[in-house]
Amino acid sequence: MAGRHGVTAYGGAVTTRWQGWREATERALYGPDGFFRRPEGPAGHFTTSVHASPRYAAAVTELLDRVDKALGCPGEVALVDIGAGRGELLHGVLECVPAKLAGRLTLYAVERAGRPDGVDPRIQWCSGPPRGVTGLLFANEWLDNVPVEVAETDGHGTPRYVLVRAEDGAERLGDPVAGADAAWLDRWWPIAGAPGTRAEIGRPRDAAWAEAVGSLARGLAVAVDYAHERDTRPPFGTLTGFRAGREVDPVPDGSCDLTSHVALDACAAASGGTQELLLSQRSALRALGVGGRRPPLALASTDPVGYVRALAAATQDAELTAPGGLGDFRWLVRPVGIPAEAVFTAGTPS
Repeated sequence: MAGRHGVTAYGGAVTTRWQGWREATERALYGPDGFFRRPEGPAGHFTTSVHASPRYAAAVTELLDRVDKALGCPGEVALVDIGAGRGELLHGVLECVPAKLAGRLTLYAVERAGRPDGVDPRIQWCSGPPRGVTGLLFANEWLDNVPVEVAETDGHGTPRYVLVRAEDGAERLGDPVAGADAAWLDRWWPIAGAPGTRAEIGRPRDAAWAEAVGSLARGLAVAVDYAHERDTRPPFGTLTGFRAGREVDPVPDGSCDLTSHVALDACAAASGGTQELLLSQRSALRALGVGGRRPPLALASTDPVGYVRALAAATQDAELTAPGGLGDFRWLVRPVGIPAEAVFTAGTPS
């Protein structure tokens, strides 16, 4: 007995099941035994900017301070970390937040996995962004893990959904892409007419970002991810996997991370704002004081300890802003009720 998405043995036992990449990714990452529910957390498999250096948390703290000032230093200010992992970024902020802000700060970790042991009691653990808060919403490498469908054009140039088998990652083409997904492809990632080209259909990410922005009463929303824009979309998509620090084939069996780069320009349009900034991480961090410049050698003779500390900071800054590495992340910055210039100057390069 054959079904539309697979082959079913007599008696009802499923032996082969084909499904869209969105459904497969949802189960592989967030199901009961999903990748992100493992005890070791994401840091056990790959390094993000948060894990690379405490200087990243310091830059986010500087951004939070600027947002606080732009808001007029309200009685309560929130820092919402979406895709919080095991709370590493928020713990880093707690270590360096100034006292004048710390007493008014409420921290929210938004993560679908349960609250791990050892999280600071000052951090509230949530499954979704809190509504109506005022402050900074920060999403580091979150949107790339929002599951999406994958499309590929067939030999006639028609975009079709790519179906995948969870146990081994084998693929085949399914039905033609239709409806809102087809409209999204036409607008943001047109592949029709070019046989063999692929795209990740970013509609769920657009909706997730718009919802996150909508949770803020006033403040700033920032999404940080590897990204591409309409004129430079990769012709064969970007879907891949990571396990134990290595890039691997994307098999949706729960054993690896499944990620693809984000069409941040589409996300920006979905949130309905007019003041969005799209910056490289290099530019954003430099605007926040993470420069990567080596200290003057003369400091080594006048203040050896200070020189070593400054040199270590410069090394960490260089890793966070390196071309071809972490510096190539893109920051989508969306102000809500405050001017963008209050946190990033108009002269900040992209």
